Amino acid sequence: MPVKNRFAELLPEITAWRRDLHAHPEILFETHRTSAVVAEKLAEFGCDTIETGIGRTGVVGVIKGKTNTSGKVIGLRADMDALPIHEATGLDYASKTDGAMHACGHDGHTAMLLGAAKYLSETRNFDGTVVVIFQPAEEGGGGGREMCEDGMMDKFGIQEVYGMHNWPGAPVGSFSIRSGAFFAATDQFEIIVEGKGGHAAKPQETVDSIMVAAHTITALQSIASRNADPVDQVVVSVTSVESSSKAFNVIAQRTHLKGTVRTMSKETRALAQERLTAIAEQTGAVFGAQTEVKYYLGYPCMVNHEEQTEFAASVAAKVSGDCAQAPLVMGGEDFAYMLEERPGAYILVGNGDTASVHHPEYNFDDEAIPAGCSWWAGIVEERMPVA
Repeated sequence: MPVKNRFAELLPEITAWRRDLHAHPEILFETHRTSAVVAEKLAEFGCDTIETGIGRTGVVGVIKGKTNTSGKVIGLRADMDALPIHEATGLDYASKTDGAMHACGHDGHTAMLLGAAKYLSETRNFDGTVVVIFQPAEEGGGGGREMCEDGMMDKFGIQEVYGMHNWPGAPVGSFSIRSGAFFAATDQFEIIVEGKGGHAAKPQETVDSIMVAAHTITALQSIASRNADPVDQVVVSVTSVESSSKAFNVIAQRTHLKGTVRTMSKETRALAQERLTAIAEQTGAVFGAQTEVKYYLGYPCMVNHEEQTEFAASVAAKVSGDCAQAPLVMGGEDFAYMLEERPGAYILVGNGDTASVHHPEYNFDDEAIPAGCSWWAGIVEERMPVA
């Protein structure tokens, strides 16, 4: 089952959809135009059921096969939202919305799943039901969680669920995947150090919140180097330091730190939260400062299910000739919520030698479309073959 000829024929049409979406990016749950375009096209394709407003602005389409003796129901998910980035590609279809850009390829994901939906609606060459899921707010909003909390899995009887993401640096149309923990849990924190401000020439009369913050930043790296098992993955990054002082000669009363913690297991996640809180509070106490820690649990670790991963890899190998072992990814992915509710797998499709995702010069490579569409169609036709 190599790349299907039908997707080669549809490539110009799917590319046009993708570039239209690229020119009109929408952030988080504000995917009103995108959701309307998706719903309109699903109706044109002849989907049996189309529902909007799931997870606020999510769209779900149901496509029934020629037969349904298997009773199987498979979900296929694509994300729709863009990022708050100023585009710098110079493309003729570049973003028309200032400060918003499809810098992660969700326009490509949506277009590929629409292409698969069109083909599956035309052929119906499967025994069971397909549920195509178009999700908002993957980029930090938890749209996947909200669609699940709206009861999507039970309402549509989804038994397995599959997702895909493009991957810059891998050959166009190639595939890679891994079983088990794949994408990291993504937590955030704030540390507010309250000291005693004063004149920079009289430090003995102050409690220097910046000095306390500096010691805290350094000490936090001991979580990875001295607290976590060396074979476990954990990243603690302080990404923002802001003090109450804007002058050269004033020691700051308050310093505010922000950052992120990335982990690959529930145990390491809990350890990192406990140690970060203790280190921040006790470092402040040593120097006579008051420290407040706010810790926000983000997306959980995304874990591929073993049997579904093997199946997804086998379909990918038939499409492209091979399916490589993917690396662990310390970025987050809220498809994790769907994989907590149902067995399934998430795969990477190569995007070629392009800028990385979340970069202002990134662009989805349309030549990956036939492979991505063929993989989604293959998941359906091979998992639910017609007798």
